[in-house]
Amino acid sequence: MPEKILAPFVVPGTEPKTIEEYVGAVNTDTPGISIARMRSPQGWDEPGQRPEFDEYTVVIEGMLRVEHESGVIDVRAGEAIHSRPGEWVRYSSPEPGGAHYIAVCLPAFSPDTAHRDA
Repeated sequence: MPEKILAPFVVPGTEPKTIEEYVGAVNTDTPGISIARMRSPQGWDEPGQRPEFDEYTVVIEGMLRVEHESGVIDVRAGEAIHSRPGEWVRYSSPEPGGAHYIAVCLPAFSPDTAHRDA
């Protein structure tokens, strides 16, 4: 029978970015995938990372900047990006209005497997 997910788990400690996990290790005990809605304000950035998982990101509104070892890719509303395991990436939202996007990680995101820069 289909299972309705009534609400996301809001990941604490990520301010000013908001992470709402709908499916994943925390909200649905699903370690094979995580699906989360992200909202990041203008000027937000996070440390670079070299994750062990595939990450598919679909931008709903605004622009998400993805730095990688060979340069920079700006991903705008209606576009998507795929970063593969082992690739170094760094996400930010430098433009007015920030970014609203959906991230899908296979397997599910974990701080232990994200390998963020110090």
